[in-house]
Amino acid sequence: MSDQGHIEELRSEQRYVAGLHARLDAERGRTRRAHRDALRSDGESPTDRDVRVRALASQVRRLDVADSGLCFGRIDTETGERRYIGRIGILDEDDEYAPLLLDWRAPAARPFYTATGAHPEDLRRRRQFHTHGRRLVDFSDEHFGELDGELDGESGGDEALLAAVDAPRGEGMRDIVATIQAEQDEIIRLDHPGVTVIEGGPGTGKTVVALHRVAYLLYTQRERIARHGVLVVGPNPAFLDHIGRVLPSLGETDVVFATPGYLVPGLSVTAEDTPAAARAKGSLAILDVLANAVADRQQVPHEPLEIELQDLTVRIDAATAQWAREEARASGRPHNEARAVFREVVVYVLTERAITRIGRGWLTRDDRTAWEQMRTELTDELAEHEGFAAALDALWPVLTPQDVLATLSTSPERLRAAGADPALLRPVGDAWTVSDVPLLDELVDLLGRDPTVVRAEERRVAAEERAEAEYAAGVMEILTLDTEELDEDLGVRVDDLTHAGVLAERFEETDTRELAERAAAHRDWTYRHVVVDEAQELSAMDWRVLMRRCPGHGFTVVGDLAQRRSPAGATSWGEVLDRYVPGRWVYRSLTVNYRTPAEIMAVAAGVLAAFAPDVEPPESVRASGVAPWSRQVGADELPAAIAAFVADEQGRPGTSVVIGPPDVPGATAPSATKGLEFDAVLVVEPERILADGPRGPAELYVALTRATQRLGVLHHAPLPAVLRGLTEVGAPVPS
Repeated sequence: MSDQGHIEELRSEQRYVAGLHARLDAERGRTRRAHRDALRSDGESPTDRDVRVRALASQVRRLDVADSGLCFGRIDTETGERRYIGRIGILDEDDEYAPLLLDWRAPAARPFYTATGAHPEDLRRRRQFHTHGRRLVDFSDEHFGELDGELDGESGGDEALLAAVDAPRGEGMRDIVATIQAEQDEIIRLDHPGVTVIEGGPGTGKTVVALHRVAYLLYTQRERIARHGVLVVGPNPAFLDHIGRVLPSLGETDVVFATPGYLVPGLSVTAEDTPAAARAKGSLAILDVLANAVADRQQVPHEPLEIELQDLTVRIDAATAQWAREEARASGRPHNEARAVFREVVVYVLTERAITRIGRGWLTRDDRTAWEQMRTELTDELAEHEGFAAALDALWPVLTPQDVLATLSTSPERLRAAGADPALLRPVGDAWTVSDVPLLDELVDLLGRDPTVVRAEERRVAAEERAEAEYAAGVMEILTLDTEELDEDLGVRVDDLTHAGVLAERFEETDTRELAERAAAHRDWTYRHVVVDEAQELSAMDWRVLMRRCPGHGFTVVGDLAQRRSPAGATSWGEVLDRYVPGRWVYRSLTVNYRTPAEIMAVAAGVLAAFAPDVEPPESVRASGVAPWSRQVGADELPAAIAAFVADEQGRPGTSVVIGPPDVPGATAPSATKGLEFDAVLVVEPERILADGPRGPAELYVALTRATQRLGVLHHAPLPAVLRGLTEVGAPVPS
């Protein structure tokens, strides 16, 4: 195509894209007006209105985010059909709803991502747009065979991809909707109802592929998934901040983001255990420990407990408590709920003995009326008796998860009684760690709710319902309207109100929070799909929590076993998943590194070979032309060398980070950078990172592979042999 022809074609495409934006603006205006009308509507039930308001609000958000990069390409088929590809679908209502823009997730859009010279999928041309805001800056074409006398290869199909991976990094991860590659697209659109495992080395895009897969599933299964939402679990808050823009940029907001330390409402935990404690808490063997710890709180008295009633003293002896305990445990109820069974047996024994003593000589069992009347009186007295309540609390106390675990963690005696690892002992019981969260979650089910709290809540709700019904009944008495009139305030006719409760519903307050907020606040909320990133770090107990949160077991699992640092983490995917979804999980791998340039990956590969020789490093898609370097410095020179790196990078576009041991001022620990990416990385004292126990090599591998452009290393001790691929600069410093 000549330069003039290119310019004319560019103008034509700009006009088409401008027309799409005009239609987008019109649709957005209509949806916003409908949303405002729904908010003011009083002619439907609060529940129906709430559903409609939420749906329209979600649609407004999808239309808002579509404005950026609305249309990013076009494909031409062998039959001459043109299909424009973009973030959302736009139809021509005046032409039998013909597609003007295909949603990138639509089946007809797939060849845009998957067509190759060997397999063109009925395409003659793939055109990729380069836009700035609403303006079409340029386009590039990839031809499949001859087109209009021009030969294949006018411009390369990798141009958009290379431009994207070479671009300076911003504050967060960007979507890749315009540059999805074929191996990524295959995973994104995978039709599998169970668990999909995506494994890939650093820079292979496994996280962003998983997020686009969520967007695709919401597109194809919105009715099934959207009402319950999606949970995305990541390793740390910084990682969640990094990826948090991807799904909203694709128009999907019904998503809860959480770390393993935030999976129990009310807890925000980031502290880590010692390796020994983390290993013990992460093992399923801890289930027996927790059950034993609860059982240990169900006591039998060494000496009888005396209860002084009005007419006599009764005693709870060991035999009575033992019988009551056996009955309560046999009920199969959680601990707090089984307390009612324990109490019932004890009350029966005490009243039976008391009646026998009180009625000795004049009362027989044949006199059932007198016997039962006396039992009722004694039962009522026990119900109000503080001494009896104290005895119950001593023998079968109402427990909370926090109380059980904190008491267990600070008592060597209770740890021994529960058969626990001594590594669980700590001085402060409620100094919660990430490894405690699944234990607390498990205890919620072992203990159950406090029955007194449940009854109080039921009484409160019943009282509110009575008050609402009484108010509504009062309104009905006041109304003197003709039965055919429509009451402007209520939106119903008086003769429609067959019961005051109907009117009470009109005044019901509905939960107006967004789905993500509601889901995050409820421990028993269940999701239709869960994404687990850095999944190799999760313990067996972590997986129990997640499986509870998603009973349908729809998961996208993302990880790299070679990067595992947690002593309780997974060593194989089958070890994790076969327990829950045997035969229902599939494995896919990503092999191309889109982030890390070849020069840096060559250095990281040396570390990988040393601790995971059977793992092949991902193949980098590009080279940066900048050699990674190392420099030996004295301990007193280290702060100045770090400051020099920071100052130099401040004058460059993009982002940078210093990664090193936790005690190095200004450095970020390797574990805190997992899943993140930066234009430039300075790794400080790699020899100390490497020496940090069994997890050291994986930590160093993570640190080295965060860079997209430039990598430097500062070391005080001699450079570890696994980093021999670095170019040493400056004069060595004597040790």
